[in-house]
Amino acid sequence: MKKITKLVTHDGSFHTDDIFAAATLSVMLENKKESFEIIRTRDEDIIESADYVFDVGGTYDAKLNRFDHHQVGRAGKRENGIAYSSFGLVWQKFGEELAGKKEIATIVEQKLVIPIDANDNGIDLSESNILNVSEYTITDVFAIFSPTALEDTEKDKQFLKALVWAKEILKREIKKASDQIEITKIIRGYYENAKDKRLIVIDKPKVSRFEIWDALQNFPEPLFVVYGDKEDWSVVAMRREKNSFGNRKDFPSAWAGLRKEELRKITGVNEAVFCHNNLFLAVAETKEGAVKLAELAILK
Repeated sequence: MKKITKLVTHDGSFHTDDIFAAATLSVMLENKKESFEIIRTRDEDIIESADYVFDVGGTYDAKLNRFDHHQVGRAGKRENGIAYSSFGLVWQKFGEELAGKKEIATIVEQKLVIPIDANDNGIDLSESNILNVSEYTITDVFAIFSPTALEDTEKDKQFLKALVWAKEILKREIKKASDQIEITKIIRGYYENAKDKRLIVIDKPKVSRFEIWDALQNFPEPLFVVYGDKEDWSVVAMRREKNSFGNRKDFPSAWAGLRKEELRKITGVNEAVFCHNNLFLAVAETKEGAVKLAELAILK
């Protein structure tokens, strides 16, 4: 009979780090077409006989595929001081293999793995909350799978439901990271060829503003980027910082919220369609119209 690989984690309550550790190992083994089962238990004999153990067992030994971080001394920290959880430990060994390239694995590490590890180790990555409203994080998303005290639901079944979501998220993050590398090269090519690097015009492919921000954030000159396709053209302001909402330069305040005739009258651009109230985005019917809006905004 074909061997069934055993993945073991703890039973009872589950958290985002053990769900994503399970997702990483599951996707990796599925790609290899290996048969496996996930066992949730604290039985020491079962743990001892497992092929992979994560978030339980009191041992971290990557060579033996033991990935716990609850023992005395834990399982180490990154250079930035954020300790590893079971997800981070599993990703540290298998992330590059699963992602296909170290560069892709590093992007996923920064975007997904480190925030989950930080949360599991009690590290708050958000700024002080002055509005008394909490962010809805990926940890909150997966917390909804845990049954409440009023539900007669098996936790193991809920864990497997959460695992389906986690596997899809992980696969999409790997795909997005892989494509991001190629898209960044394309966008930076337009930057390199731009005569006036305050304004970058991207003809194709039809990129998103988030891809633009990721690709050009480390270059100080760009203020506005024109992008689009056919009859859908936009101008986006570059963010002052990658994870902030502030712009390096706003569109003129008099444009805020204006549409079509009102915006066309104040700008003199007949193709103008809309300017966002927060002055970071404007839309035009043609590339030429979008370029005109950007040039006006640079001069204001």
